[in-house]
Amino acid sequence: MLRNKRYISIDFSKTGLIERNKELSVILDISNFLSSSLKLDDVLDGAAFKMLEHFEFDTCRIYLMDKSGLHLTLAAFRGTDPGGLEHVGITEGFTGKAARTRSFIAQYVSELEDRDRAALLASKGFKVIICVPLIAADEVVGVMNLSSGKLIKLDQEMIDLLEVIGNQISVAVKNAGLYEDVLEKKDKLLKKKNMIEFFAYSTLHDLKGPAVAIHGISKLLNKKYGHVLNDKGRDYCKMIQRTSEQIVTLLEKINIYAQAKVAPLNIEDLRFRGILGELKEEFSSVLENRHINWLEPKEDHIIRADRLSVTRVLRNLVDNALKYGGDNLSEIRVGYREDEDFHILSVGDDGVGVQNNQYEKIFQVFQREETSKGTAGAGLGLAIVKEVAERHEGKVWAEPGAKKGTTFYFAISKKLQGK
Repeated sequence: MLRNKRYISIDFSKTGLIERNKELSVILDISNFLSSSLKLDDVLDGAAFKMLEHFEFDTCRIYLMDKSGLHLTLAAFRGTDPGGLEHVGITEGFTGKAARTRSFIAQYVSELEDRDRAALLASKGFKVIICVPLIAADEVVGVMNLSSGKLIKLDQEMIDLLEVIGNQISVAVKNAGLYEDVLEKKDKLLKKKNMIEFFAYSTLHDLKGPAVAIHGISKLLNKKYGHVLNDKGRDYCKMIQRTSEQIVTLLEKINIYAQAKVAPLNIEDLRFRGILGELKEEFSSVLENRHINWLEPKEDHIIRADRLSVTRVLRNLVDNALKYGGDNLSEIRVGYREDEDFHILSVGDDGVGVQNNQYEKIFQVFQREETSKGTAGAGLGLAIVKEVAERHEGKVWAEPGAKKGTTFYFAISKKLQGK
């Protein structure tokens, strides 16, 4: 066929396939349908419908095997009412025998050994029963039972065709079962997640009150009774105040971290310089007192993102530069660049910088850089930045400055859509 030709190009034609090979066209049609859904009920009901559409059967019943491997239960049917045939043991009738022996079975109803079942089938007008075992990955998942009130021409080609279709159905049943298992596990995980979130928020709320109360009581104690306490007693009161403040700060950081993971995002167009103006104003007194220069882009940029999240990220990064930059910190640079896929925001400084072996660790929860020891902090700021970046389908990373200091980068996907 390929003689004197390098290749053959033929447009697919379903009509042409039907004309050339009806059996293959039937397999194609049923295969296309079975791949169109992962819902078990839809798969089974559609398969039964397709069998009656393509073949001269009066009824199609599809039974599925239970976990014990001893009983089959009717899961879908088309055609005559299946009353009395909803449940079948593997030791009963044609259907049970097909499952038990893993064999294709075709038989006259009149020859069924179980006379009661033969009478029931005959009362429904059936003369011929065909049972196709549904086998996937060497496991019998069920049986397809086909019935007819008239004689059926059955040759090897017909048997092969029904067995191939049975295999397709059994694979679709297994896939649908796996899909339902995934949905069930997803639902369980969601319920556990909601329960954990509720517990976390409740715990944060319940702990914050006592911590604030301890701070207030210790402050009041020092104010009213400080004159009767010795120096050590007054120092203890101050230590209690500082510790309770740290607890409140930690709880607030944990709450912000939780919100960064689950709070809904309001994706909108943001003016970058507008956010920078707010931040510069917020930190203006610190910048002025410490004589730190603030550098930012002269051009404005439109970024599609969640305003609260972006502001929180930039605030965290600027705050970190001020906290950990050291006494010689003289400059904070906020930058913007972009590539084909991302808006890339940056905050750099000329401070102490991050040790080379810490660049990967600093974005983990409760991780603090070696040089931050002695500085107040919860170890959650950069973890919050990382969560926000991932929820904006981006990433965060840090690089050493050209001479000293560190620059943090926060990438936001350009493909974000408003909710």
